[in-house]
Amino acid sequence: MRVGSLKGPTTMGLVNLMEETEDGDTQGDYTFTMETQPDAIASEIVSGDLDVALLPANMASIVYNKTQGGISVIDINTLGVLYCVTGDDSIKSVADLAGHTVYSTGQGATPEYALNYLLEKNGVTDCTIEFRSEATEIAAALAADPTAIAILPQPFVTVAEMQNDQLHTAFSLTDAWDAVSDDGSRLLTGVTVVRNDYLNAHKDAVDLFLQESAASVDKANSSIPETASLVVKYGIIEKEPVAEKALPECQLVCVTGQEMKDSLSGYLNVLYNANAESVGGNLPGDDFYYVPDESAAS
Repeated sequence: MRVGSLKGPTTMGLVNLMEETEDGDTQGDYTFTMETQPDAIASEIVSGDLDVALLPANMASIVYNKTQGGISVIDINTLGVLYCVTGDDSIKSVADLAGHTVYSTGQGATPEYALNYLLEKNGVTDCTIEFRSEATEIAAALAADPTAIAILPQPFVTVAEMQNDQLHTAFSLTDAWDAVSDDGSRLLTGVTVVRNDYLNAHKDAVDLFLQESAASVDKANSSIPETASLVVKYGIIEKEPVAEKALPECQLVCVTGQEMKDSLSGYLNVLYNANAESVGGNLPGDDFYYVPDESAAS
């Protein structure tokens, strides 16, 4: 099985499986490819050069539409990794952003749509969002003025806070989403997809991968120092102290079945309502969601 993933939180849950594969300690037979850009992974799954890919949730929908239903999503691997960071102690919730300027990345992408959704749900109409192209630019703005307010993803949150002790996490956008969601949707970062021609030919291998990746995620969340060293080994984060502090905040999960479908379909619906092109023009059909046999998922 050829597995592709992104340099970032979505791969952090896999590093234990990657290590076990190197050591010959897995039941499944895997090769891993890691890219820095989502487009690269997406093009490799479309071309058939990958069998399984860990993608941003909205990009999975885009690929589904592009391939006319040629892929299925098998799990959610990362919940939301966006946090509000500031040195302003008065900011504790989305509602507190009223009347403030907030720095964020992701204009025309998931961070913008998620933040707008949360502002709307909290009745905030006078928050100004200033977009920057890179998280490093926002970190520099926070360093210059710790009272500034920013939305940052992990592990940039951890890096910024370790470099400036005046900064702290005011709230998690994932928690803020959970507080206002009434449809079972959740704020998501990454999902795992499989090419349907591979799934149809190797269903047992896909179910086994789900089991082994779930075990890898469990280990990432429970054996943090050991996992942090692997995160550095595979070049995802440069320094172990940063990796060790960031890991618990990266929302690494392996959510499958109906819970996956409810969480992901609701999230994609929010994005679709904000900008249909953000999910590829159309919402995926039910065939997008792979619900394995209960015996395989347990």
